[in-house]
Amino acid sequence: MIECLQNKKWIIGMVHLDPLPGSVHYSGDLNKLYQKALKEAMSLKDGGIDGIMIENAGDLPFPKKLDPVQIASMAVITDRIRERTGLPVGIDAAFCDYKAALSAAKASGSDFVRLAVFVDTVVTAQGLMEACSADAVRYRHEIGADDIKILADIQVKYSYPILSSISIVQSARNAQANMADAVIVTGKYSGNETPIDIVKQVKEVVSIPVFVGSGLNEDNAHEQMDIADGAIVGTSLKSLDDGDWLIDSKKVQRLMKNVKETK
Repeated sequence: MIECLQNKKWIIGMVHLDPLPGSVHYSGDLNKLYQKALKEAMSLKDGGIDGIMIENAGDLPFPKKLDPVQIASMAVITDRIRERTGLPVGIDAAFCDYKAALSAAKASGSDFVRLAVFVDTVVTAQGLMEACSADAVRYRHEIGADDIKILADIQVKYSYPILSSISIVQSARNAQANMADAVIVTGKYSGNETPIDIVKQVKEVVSIPVFVGSGLNEDNAHEQMDIADGAIVGTSLKSLDDGDWLIDSKKVQRLMKNVKETK
């Protein structure tokens, strides 16, 4: 996937899972959860998305470490999505459980993981989250998963750096030095547009791909993708459907059309 970024802008669509077993909000119907996730994934594929990232978004409040049943559930649904769509897939084990993400990715044949806290020690609603880069890249090698790419957030949304004096440019340099395969720049929260000036600053100091991690939509796609190498998007692709916010394949199509015009 990373190698393909030399020739095109990659757009990764999010499948936000309902609460998994072990979560306080789990409904008790795992098959229903799987079917909804597959439906979301197919809507992304039908809209022309390039890849899919699966996240345990419904597991709020997020634990620092996922339970084995959550990891297993993510591996199963990710494998099913990969088989059904034929697209590159990845895993985000929120908030940042690198072992869970890499383990589920290895078991499911995934192509990448998103690690939210890679080189920046931060405070979140879950407490203090320490940078995991050294442990993550070692664990990736230990389980024979060096082919799984690490997409690393820098100064990620919903968090506050312990050392505010460290610039996002320095965080980007640190991420590349610590073996991230790509970096992700975000706004303050999901759906919040990523500041384009920050994307430009980061692009100037790293040679690895730079992804926009929040706020991409059909209206700002030309400006954002003129600079960034790719994006991870979920919020702007959803429409209200029978009381639930679901991926709208028509919104995906419109976004992808605008992205392609920047290539």
